[in-house]
Amino acid sequence: MTIRFSHEESGSKGRYVAHVEGQADSGEMTYSRLSANRIIVDHTGVPDSLRGMGVGSALAHHIVAEARAKGFTIVPLCPFLKAQADRHPDWADVIKGL
Repeated sequence: MTIRFSHEESGSKGRYVAHVEGQADSGEMTYSRLSANRIIVDHTGVPDSLRGMGVGSALAHHIVAEARAKGFTIVPLCPFLKAQADRHPDWADVIKGL
């Protein structure tokens, strides 16, 4: 299974979208920008048709990689991302509290 990611941002809001090869539906992780180098991830959404395929986990890993590559930190208000971050102490360089 191949997952391709896209990114959309308008004003202080944005989202990362996971497009799964061969699937019409996509997953998303939405955020609000606090500053040029800090975002709040507030929601992860994966439709039922993609459940169990690792789409949410792939989004979490992707946003952490983006944060490292682009030099921003993430405040994980989304319960899913918070749970993922708790399982990955190695993400502490980019996962921060308010």
